[in-house]
Parts: sequence; C-alpha cells; structure tokens
Amino acid sequence: MVPNKLFFTKGVGRHKERLASFELALRDAGIEKFNLVTVSSIFPPNCKIISKDEGLKKLKPGEIVYCVMARAETNENNRLIASSIGVAIPSDENQYGYLSEHHTYGETAETAGDYAEDLAASMLATTLGIEFDENMGWDEREQVYKMSGKIIKTRNITQSAEGKAGLWTTVVAAAVFVSDNNNTEKIQ
Repeated sequence: MVPNKLFFTKGVGRHKERLASFELALRDAGIEKFNLVTVSSIFPPNCKIISKDEGLKKLKPGEIVYCVMARAETNENNRLIASSIGVAIPSDENQYGYLSEHHTYGETAETAGDYAEDLAASMLATTLGIEFDENMGWDEREQVYKMSGKIIKTRNITQSAEGKAGLWTTVVAAAVFVSDNNNTEKIQ
C-alpha cells in the first residue's frame, strides 16, 4: 500500500488519567475512532495533501490507519510541551519527501514547528545532494533548499500546551495517510 493522500491534524487533551488525556487529544484532533499505526517518516511520491475534513470523510471508524505522530505529555503545572510534524516535499512529484516528528518540553509552538520543518527539509536535502552548512539558521537553510529548485515546499503542524495542576496534559500532531482504495475491500 502506497498512500496517495495525506492530511495534517493536531489536538490537546487534559484529564486526571494519563491515558484519558491522550484519548482526549486524539478526539480534539478528530482521529480517536481509528486504530492508529505509527510509521516512519516518508512522504510518498505523488502524494497529495488534502484537508482534514476531506481526509476524515474517506475513513471509517475502527479502520486501521497509518500515520506519523508526535506526542508529548506532562502532569507538571506550567510545564510547556509541544508536538510537531514537519514536511519537506521535493519539486519532482515522483521523488519521495520527508516527514519529521518532534516532541519537546519548554519550546514554544513556533520554535518546535520550525525545528520539525528544518529536520524534514534537512533529511530531504541530504537525499537530494543539496549542500548546506549545518551551522546556518533555519531561515538561511530554507532559502538554500528552495533556491536549489529541488525542494518545492516545507511546512509544519504543531500543538503546544501548558501543564495544569492535578491533570495530565497531552499534545499530539499527526500526518494521517489515506488511499483512494481505502474502504474498498470487504472482509469475508
């Protein structure tokens, strides 16, 4: 199975129980009704990014769904947590790209998102033979990547939250894979 569509989602959940906090984060993200299987970080060739609403319409409750997921949790009051998915898409649609997951403590959503995006772009750049200085800042490297003409797009989706006293707080970010042939096979 090579997925041909993907959507991004994120969520936050709070509850006195750790597992329930995770469930509430999945509900906030809209993906709680699926059997989620986390996979590594390849953006498939010829894959199209679709909206969350469009993607959810193609899935059925109970379905086994593949995703790249970042997850962070805390039960410490005021502790900042973030989960982020970055993506780097090559200009050649027939080439694969990269997704990255980043889960962190003490970083803002913007910092975590930039890091995840940079990580995905750097992995793709090394695959494509783009030379860059690892000591450059993300903004500078982003320009090098895009000027090469080999990386067409980068982006991220990030969820951050602050821990609350007496509760578990969980944040998730996910890239959810969908195939046009989902839901077409009958189980006998």
